[in-house]
Amino acid sequence: MTSEQTIPHWMAGARYDGESDRWGEVTNPATGRVTGRVAMAHEADAAKVIAAASAAAQDWGSTSLARRTQVLFAFRELLSARREELAALITAEHGKVHSDAVGEISRGLEVVEFACGISYLVKGGHSAGASTGVDVHSRREPLGVVAIISPFNFPAMVPMWFFPIAIAAGNTVVLKPSEKDPSAALWIAELWREAGLPDGVFNVLQGDKTAVDALLTSPEVQAVSFVGSTPIARYVYETAAAHGKRVQALGGAKNHMVVLPDADLELAADAAVNAGYGSAGERCMAISVVVAVDPVGDDLVARIAERTRTLRIGDGAAGTEPESDMGPLVTRQHRDKVASFIESGETAGAKVVVDGREARAAGAADGFWLGPTLFDNVTPEMEVYREEIFGPVLSVVRVPTYDDAVALVNANDYGNGTAVFTNDGGAARRFETDVQVGMIGVNVPIPVPVAYYSFGGWKNSLFGDTHAHGAEGVHFFTRAKVVTSRWIDPSARPEGGLELGFPRND
Repeated sequence: MTSEQTIPHWMAGARYDGESDRWGEVTNPATGRVTGRVAMAHEADAAKVIAAASAAAQDWGSTSLARRTQVLFAFRELLSARREELAALITAEHGKVHSDAVGEISRGLEVVEFACGISYLVKGGHSAGASTGVDVHSRREPLGVVAIISPFNFPAMVPMWFFPIAIAAGNTVVLKPSEKDPSAALWIAELWREAGLPDGVFNVLQGDKTAVDALLTSPEVQAVSFVGSTPIARYVYETAAAHGKRVQALGGAKNHMVVLPDADLELAADAAVNAGYGSAGERCMAISVVVAVDPVGDDLVARIAERTRTLRIGDGAAGTEPESDMGPLVTRQHRDKVASFIESGETAGAKVVVDGREARAAGAADGFWLGPTLFDNVTPEMEVYREEIFGPVLSVVRVPTYDDAVALVNANDYGNGTAVFTNDGGAARRFETDVQVGMIGVNVPIPVPVAYYSFGGWKNSLFGDTHAHGAEGVHFFTRAKVVTSRWIDPSARPEGGLELGFPRND
């Protein structure tokens, strides 16, 4: 991304600067330098972008499944061939290392590929002869205009949890990306145009709360998909639902990784480091708490600490030597907020085994650097345990038994994902039943489902009834219609009189 680029909206197949005089700064987290300015919509801009989506909705909704699928396949091929371009944009604005950026695109591509099967996914049922001379069939139809409000941490993958299925099902989309890293959304919009998507089917509305509120309250928007923090997810759900919309609002998390005494500690330590510090911990499925069941605590902490100290912190751009394991945090404000949690944990009495505040990064002095931090002897009343930190901070909580570990997980306000590390199949199977969360990993630290299963948590990690992608995603972006038809055989038509009763089941 070149210096001081202008990042506008995308409306009806073209860039649109908007009429607002508000612009936000976009920075490169590895240098701290401002690299662009993004349009910040006011109500009139939002109304125009939503109107463009609404104008395209009827034609796209009546477009054949075969044609929609052709466009999806073309988009998939273009994205697969040019993923390096998108990855570079993500690294430049978010800060995650290049390999993480490529990885998020690959996971998003899985949903695109799933959506390419839309002809099968929206196939209805048919019951011939449900009653005498009566047939019944069902069909799934698009909603119209749908909104997607995505967070900064996965500017490509999270929108792709939603828009491939929404578009394949015949809806038009307004995507509101994070103002912290908005360029990926604009790049994706241009790729859709190249793939042959009609103007107005995919639109981008840049901005902040003004743009969000416009989407939540517009009568033309039929459904809202959101990923972000729990307080904002609750606000999105309550506001959009009050305006008659379908809502899937995915909130925060405090994911636990339970390590049982029989676990392979080498595998568990590797997993804790990868899941705790990958993408600088800025992901809702990051492991932030390792629950060590006695007597493995000392050994496990030592192994995690050994690995943590080897991580290279620096600019994650492709071609940077040596290649970094972890990049900067997304903004200076967020970096300082995460650092404050480290101070809080230390003050509360947790043992700082590895202190990320002391890390030395291979990058510009003004980058938003914070190294991986490892706490031991964390207790549930500490702020560092209670709050979603969203940074490279890993806390170890020690418990005496399996039952104590399960009780700890279930007592947490969040229910997004959790993992258990064990070599005992019976214990793993019991864990699947005992733990009250939406996604569970067995010797898998980040149990993000493949695209044909659905993603989402329980408790304060989800507001609404529907998870992302998979069958639930298809149902969210379509509505069912049931048709009951009666065609009387002329040769069997009764003579004279009206029939006022129910059809006979002769």
